[in-house]
Amino acid sequence: MTTMKKIFNFSVLALLFMSVLSCSSDDDITIVESDSAPVLISPEDGSSIVLSPDLSDNPALTLVWDHSVYTVDTEIDYTIEMAVAETDFASPTIAGTTTTHVYSLNVEELNTVASNLELTPFESSAVEVRIVSSLGDNGDLAMISNVITINITPYTTESPKLWIPGGYQPTSGYGPDAFTHSTAPTLSAVAYGDVDFEGYMYIANDITNPDNGFKFSSQANWDGTNYGQGTADGELSSDGGAANLVADAGYYLVKVNTDALTYSLTPAEWGVVGYATTGNDDGWNNSTPMTYNIDNKVWETTITLSDGEFKFRANNAWDINLGAGGSENNLSYGGDNITATAGTYKITLDLSNPRNYTYTIELQ
Repeated sequence: MTTMKKIFNFSVLALLFMSVLSCSSDDDITIVESDSAPVLISPEDGSSIVLSPDLSDNPALTLVWDHSVYTVDTEIDYTIEMAVAETDFASPTIAGTTTTHVYSLNVEELNTVASNLELTPFESSAVEVRIVSSLGDNGDLAMISNVITINITPYTTESPKLWIPGGYQPTSGYGPDAFTHSTAPTLSAVAYGDVDFEGYMYIANDITNPDNGFKFSSQANWDGTNYGQGTADGELSSDGGAANLVADAGYYLVKVNTDALTYSLTPAEWGVVGYATTGNDDGWNNSTPMTYNIDNKVWETTITLSDGEFKFRANNAWDINLGAGGSENNLSYGGDNITATAGTYKITLDLSNPRNYTYTIELQ
């Protein structure tokens, strides 16, 4: 009987000890709760910002907000979200993250955000801004601030392009598939807003059936404006149902004006011309023909040159000629003569990048 009492007493003591430990563990648990969300206080709602590439490093936008409040003193993560106005932040862009209550973007950074939001360059667009606070790597206990609207006028330094998808592509070195924008040649304007486009294209075989023809597309897909045959030769229609354009086989200088709805295809067979090609002034009278390489999309020739100068010209005439441009191996219309030293060279002329024409000269 005495033994049973001892066992009972030990059991009671063990239970009491475990109870004390359990209570002690519960007392050590800290529960973190969100209390109040961040409040955006600057800039003023409705502020307007016009961005310029000339001021890319200048401050453009500084956001200031009151801290979020949680029930413990801990580091808070803040995420700056921006979205096109009236989209309910369905596809926001993250402009930055911080652990402070101030965040600044310079002109270039804010313009990048605008580009990510697909805002139209040089037009004012309304953008909504909010701050999201959270704790830890998993973004726990997120709280969202009030929303303010700012009006952003972004810029672009890219020149607009036109794509030339068509049935001629597989046989002309522009990818295995017809009517494919991603492998089609392109035209380029000088700057955003300009309507005069230029570039070069090669057509291996005569296009006699419009079903195998081509169009000029304002986007790298069929979702933009697609220009087809107008009411007369050289005229375009922006009606998506317009017939495809046709042309004879050849290499062409292509020009398009999207305001006037006109286009031209000028045959351009290239050659090298100049004193260096003959060793005397007769070299300026006749071009040495070059051959088009369909795989590399360049004109090329292997030629023995004398000390002297040369240029590139089309159709053995001076209407279209290219000389030295503003940087090494760059070319411009009517540019300076290019100096050569005596030797045998492989010369290539690359016109595949519209308005950025280049050449190479490699001693053999």
